[in-house]
Amino acid sequence: MGRNRQIREYIRAYQWSDMLAMARNNKANPRQCTDDFANRLVVITGATSGIGYATARAYARHGAHLLCVNRNAEKSRALCGELEREFGVRCRDIIADLSRLEDMHRVGYQLSQLSEPIDVLIHNAGTYLTRRVVTADGLDTVLAVNHLSSFVITTLLLDKLRRQAHGRVLLVSSEAHRFAPWGLHLDDLCWERRRYSGLRSYGSAKLAQLLSMLTFDELLGECNVTINAMHPGAVKTESGKENGALYKWYKSRILERNFRSTTISADALYYLGVSAEVDGVRGKFFNLTTLENPAPPALDRAAAEKLRDVSLALGRLDDPLRSPAPSGREEDAPELWGETPIAESGGLT
Repeated sequence: MGRNRQIREYIRAYQWSDMLAMARNNKANPRQCTDDFANRLVVITGATSGIGYATARAYARHGAHLLCVNRNAEKSRALCGELEREFGVRCRDIIADLSRLEDMHRVGYQLSQLSEPIDVLIHNAGTYLTRRVVTADGLDTVLAVNHLSSFVITTLLLDKLRRQAHGRVLLVSSEAHRFAPWGLHLDDLCWERRRYSGLRSYGSAKLAQLLSMLTFDELLGECNVTINAMHPGAVKTESGKENGALYKWYKSRILERNFRSTTISADALYYLGVSAEVDGVRGKFFNLTTLENPAPPALDRAAAEKLRDVSLALGRLDDPLRSPAPSGREEDAPELWGETPIAESGGLT
């Protein structure tokens, strides 16, 4: 399908009722779940601050054991110590930079080797940049962290997830996917030929994340592991701290002036990860805990299939449908509850 025809189809699919629902849902409070989650394993990326930190505490408060994928080793160890002391749960970490393909692959492989099931996997790591920054692998950083990291890790986990009796994968996405209203430029995902825009780059990466959810839902098939995405609400986080003083002033003084606490995001992620009311729900987009229609480009299954091929190439992955599961060195397999961290490297929080 030509791009102009694709845009015309998106225009016809837009509904004012969906936009009004989004505005209404942004003011709502998340549904609450008080069910216990003791001794279950929860994996969270980017857990040392903001939404990830509040979510780690929410799950630990209900008895879950945590495996956190963080960049900053010192902050990560402090987090695990805090959760273990305060809630009496077990917490371990993988130290990784989720803008780097090598670290994405390492995290995916180590998680795939865990002997116990991953009850909830929360892809929370993200970043927002006002200028284009290229990673060590030559990729746009916003695309790498917000889309490719969750894509690579989930792809490497597919065999493990299919074998599990249960499990939920949650993508911390964003209503900002609507900043890519006419879909993705699949031939220029890394903004090499177009003028870079922070909002459009972030929106495109979050749109890519939502499209990948569609293909992962199909790949998981009829197994009891589900995948869903959610907008975490308008909350105050440290996102964008890498940007200049002007942006940080605008963010703190204007943009976030009426933003809420990250506890609402954590409550929503706990509900979506634990509540029986979400059993069997798959491939859906939530605004906090309210089911919502994403923008039409996020429902384009043909674009989702094309994006999958592009993402496999950018992520340097073999197609799991056409190749055997990746092998790794036995010594790379993690010892989950040992005395030492699972692995060390540098990276994003």
